Amino acid sequence: MPTLPPPLPLSQISCPKTTALTLLERYDYFLLDAYGVLVHTSGAMGGAADFLKAILDAGKGFKVVTNDASRLPSTAASFYQGYGLGVEPEQVLTSGQLLKPFFKTTGLVGARCMVLGPEDSFTYVRQAGGEPIEPDADTKMDALILCADAGYPFLKTMDAILSNLCRHFDRGEIPKLIVPNPDVIYPSGESGFGFTSGAAALLLETALAQRYPQMRPTSSRLGKPFGPMFREVQRQCPNQSLLMIGDQLETDIIGARTQGIDAALVDTGVTRWDTMVVSPAHAPNFRLAGLT
Repeated sequence: MPTLPPPLPLSQISCPKTTALTLLERYDYFLLDAYGVLVHTSGAMGGAADFLKAILDAGKGFKVVTNDASRLPSTAASFYQGYGLGVEPEQVLTSGQLLKPFFKTTGLVGARCMVLGPEDSFTYVRQAGGEPIEPDADTKMDALILCADAGYPFLKTMDAILSNLCRHFDRGEIPKLIVPNPDVIYPSGESGFGFTSGAAALLLETALAQRYPQMRPTSSRLGKPFGPMFREVQRQCPNQSLLMIGDQLETDIIGARTQGIDAALVDTGVTRWDTMVVSPAHAPNFRLAGLT
């Protein structure tokens, strides 16, 4: 592995400010994060609908590349359409869709999988070939799939899951921990934030590491910034000049740059330009005020 240059504050890295329409002239296909780029929890981001239309009017393409594993592509598209965005199911790639190839390559087809998330998360597990079961403190499982922070009472369910995992560990049985959505926080409004399933995974890992220090349990993370998401994008969009537009340095930008995909960081979501540090090799190629 080549040695990366030491990290620097983003403010010290040369990264030209530009506009969405300027980037439209330069790239063929746009990979768009959802929360913080296209939408927040109460509506569409400024300029999002016009930019999606401009992409299609220019004869180019886009895909919403989201770590959200709580909605099927059809559900997600309907959600975006409700905010006035022209997004069809085939234009959505979710981290939940990565479960099917992951199950196939890791021998989890037919596994009993305890699922954290709403009904669409259970559907993702069924489509992957797993047997989804409701979270509780006692049921035997082969894997725990942390899809979302919604669809269950958080603290009560997390207590039950931790108790269940400890019982498995005490018997010498180690269920696989799988996190389609590794995001820790997400923008929940114009100026608010919330925890998501990546935070739940860190909570469980920390608790299990304290009780079982010799085992050091870790989760398999599938979504951004990890390789499976971006390799699937490249498989679906061969021979295209790709640009990832995201609001989180650690997931959208570093993930894309690690896989050789150019990236633009918007100022409308999680990352604060004046406080973040990154290796120049993983820094965004461009900075955007937004999609307007």
